[in-house]
Amino acid sequence: MILVNTDYITGKQLEMLGLVKGSTIQSKNIGKDITQSLKTLIGGELKAYNEMMNEARALATKRMVAEAEAMGADAVVNIRYASSAIMQGAAEVIAYGTAVKFLN
Repeated sequence: MILVNTDYITGKQLEMLGLVKGSTIQSKNIGKDITQSLKTLIGGELKAYNEMMNEARALATKRMVAEAEAMGADAVVNIRYASSAIMQGAAEVIAYGTAVKFLN
């Protein structure tokens, strides 16, 4: 499965199959949440939240790819990510794009 954030793949003619998406809502445990809150007092990277968001993006991408594979897609083009805070320490991540099939 080819994944790109452009609306084309060089050298390929594409048949658009439709929108595909994957999403997840992730949170860290209360212990990590407390330590990250304390980190905001002194500044610096919030590594536990960074890790949480990386995991969420990977899971959302995996779910998007599964949806594209179910449609018989060869690739997903024009991939985008969005995130939003659901509550303190929890975030939703969505990955979406256009599933395509190669014509040549």
